[in-house]
Amino acid sequence: MINQKRVLDEFLELVSIRCSTLDEREIGDLLTARLKELGAAEIHEDAAGKFLGGNCGNIVANFKGTAAGAPTVMLTAHMDCVEPCANIQPIVKDGVIRSDGTTILGADDKAGVAAILETLRCLKEQNLPYGDLQVVFTVAEEGGVNGSRCLDISLLHADFGYTLDTHGHAGTAAFKAPGKNQLAVRIIGKAAHAGIDPEAGRNAIIAAGRVLTTVPQGRIDAETTCNVGRIAGGTATNVVAEFCTLNFETRSRDKGKLDALTQRMVDAVHGALEGTGCRAEIEIKKDYDPYELPADALPIRYLRRAAEKCNFPVVLEEEGGGSDANHFNAYGVPTTVLAVGMTDCHTKEESILVQDLYDAAELTLTLVQEVAKG
Repeated sequence: MINQKRVLDEFLELVSIRCSTLDEREIGDLLTARLKELGAAEIHEDAAGKFLGGNCGNIVANFKGTAAGAPTVMLTAHMDCVEPCANIQPIVKDGVIRSDGTTILGADDKAGVAAILETLRCLKEQNLPYGDLQVVFTVAEEGGVNGSRCLDISLLHADFGYTLDTHGHAGTAAFKAPGKNQLAVRIIGKAAHAGIDPEAGRNAIIAAGRVLTTVPQGRIDAETTCNVGRIAGGTATNVVAEFCTLNFETRSRDKGKLDALTQRMVDAVHGALEGTGCRAEIEIKKDYDPYELPADALPIRYLRRAAEKCNFPVVLEEEGGGSDANHFNAYGVPTTVLAVGMTDCHTKEESILVQDLYDAAELTLTLVQEVAKG
């Protein structure tokens, strides 16, 4: 059994710590100290932070189990939050935790961190059997799951894993999630004085308008989307705009569809610029590939056993967003994403039910125990 008061107190402590993306040093030091206290045999911090321009790397801790022959399980959560995450004042009222409305709450993903820490405490205090564990706390998950992308994969040796980082009640898990590509489209025109000689110019912003009316947008099909998220261009109203940049993303849970949509975007941009006197430079960045776990994959099989023991219904979902699990699956560690209860993430309305906080910890502890049974 978990200690509910401790779970709540620790969660409230964790969310009060500012942990902006690439500025996770404070929370990283705190978690490293706690992992040591909880008996980690090894703790590694990789160079992902330096590579990304941050001040903290991914933290990978190994715990030696007591159940011989049991699979090695990885438990992961990310340390960073979206903005605004400074001076968070959590309020607990009527069984719900919220911020005071001036910031996010930070349940994404401190709820996952709290569940993992409570699991480790209960294993130690109650002398419960468990197999070898790997705990991975990642940096820079928000804005592109960059911390896990830059993870030192030589540190990984788990047989399978769980990323505690999605909405829904305990027992909900994402077994399939999309891959994502980013496209930075720089449209190049020709500058001219807008009042004296506009005919000599080639307006990149006008050309961008043609692009926006040509490229696919929004929901393409049930598992594929495309979005323009940012536009910037021009220097002044009296100058025909020489440059304009459009930032797109493509997503799909099907790798073939993702690649095809990305190429369709490229072709549409070039086609839209024909006859405008402008041209485009397009940079494509792959953020992560899609993944899909079969229904009998080990992490799902053990999830069903643990959820049944906790009397939680199992709900398997196809996600629309990516997570660290996309990279862990690509690294050869089959990983599913577990719900920890947060709602309205990335907004000042973010909240979590106190009971969901407890249930996430209870399920995680039970998972580790079920794996130990083999």
